Amino acid sequence: MITVEEALKIVHAHLGHWGTEEIFLDQSLGRILQEEIVADRDFPPFNRVTMDGIGLNFDQFDKGQRVFEIKGVAPAGGLQQELPDPSYCLEVMTGATVPIGIDVVVRYEDLEIIEGKATVRLSSLNRNQNIHFKGSDRHQGSVILSPGKCISASEVGVCATVGKNKILVSRLPKTLVVSSGDELVNIDQTPLSHQIRRSNVYRIATVLKSYQIQATTMHLTDDFDEIVKRLESEMTHYDLILLSGGVSAGKFDYLPEALSAIGVEKLFHKVKQRPGKPFWFGKKEDKLVFAFPGNPVSSFMCAQQYFKPWLDHSLKSSETPLPWAELVEDVHFKPDLTYFLEVKIVFHSSGKIKAHPVKGNGSGDLANLADADAFIQLPSGRSDFLKGEIFPFIAYRNLIHS
Repeated sequence: MITVEEALKIVHAHLGHWGTEEIFLDQSLGRILQEEIVADRDFPPFNRVTMDGIGLNFDQFDKGQRVFEIKGVAPAGGLQQELPDPSYCLEVMTGATVPIGIDVVVRYEDLEIIEGKATVRLSSLNRNQNIHFKGSDRHQGSVILSPGKCISASEVGVCATVGKNKILVSRLPKTLVVSSGDELVNIDQTPLSHQIRRSNVYRIATVLKSYQIQATTMHLTDDFDEIVKRLESEMTHYDLILLSGGVSAGKFDYLPEALSAIGVEKLFHKVKQRPGKPFWFGKKEDKLVFAFPGNPVSSFMCAQQYFKPWLDHSLKSSETPLPWAELVEDVHFKPDLTYFLEVKIVFHSSGKIKAHPVKGNGSGDLANLADADAFIQLPSGRSDFLKGEIFPFIAYRNLIHS
């Protein structure tokens, strides 16, 4: 049995390599960018009006002029206009090119307009007020987005602005998610008293969907020969296989032996942690196999702690360190294992992140996952973790929106 640190080291020493592909921008949400996105022109591309109002010559105002005759309107999207005389003004709209001869924009809210004349009600103005200058955001040729960026709405907007209808992203692995066990039935079935519905595959498949990976799912019964036959057949069609159940020490936990029988090399089996001790990881040529324990909390934790960071690295996503939170109460855990404790995360008004332990009934208590929203990692080698201490945590939901 190896430590959590050793398991992470082994997992990250065997990254997936699936190359890149070019996709349309409207399909890119959640994908990992693998090219530089460069400004195709200055941002903004012209001196831009930032407020609806009037544009005037600052020197005239500085000399004491407060009433300006309006000589036209400069709309957004129109050609650049010119102030015919410095004693006049033009109405200007947000997004318009700043007319020639104008070097200050005054908001409508600071004006009184009567019979075509605008009176400035402010005692002072600054030259270049409410003007967004050409190239002040980015210059043509500068890098706006770098490889490794996860595409969100803001990145889509940037790509659209520079005219990128297609972008280069990391190719996604063809993935199979497998459940096992005679006690499992489909979610649309009514289980008998000794049965439960399949939930792990849906939970794991949903994790994959956050990466835009549409996984295939499959179920295996507790039959060694069938497991060997079906896994051997499916192995050729997928880059990545995620299994749930069948890796503990039970009499019908056939997966480790079955994987060995079809040539999958075991890289480790069992980690000094709770939950998730029976976690199994292996490879066959360039194909990777994650075999998670069947208990739902164990399976889910291993996916969060090992699989997601591994997938991020494999897709060449920019690395983000884990956040830390402060325990709000003492925790006692005697076994010499790394303990991934379920917690509720609260953003406190003091600016601190607080972790509230959510006590469940062990690794089979899947309902407890709905009450918590993260696993806080308590290190091995000690049994008492005190209120006020801080530890890293792995969030499995959007904490801002939740």
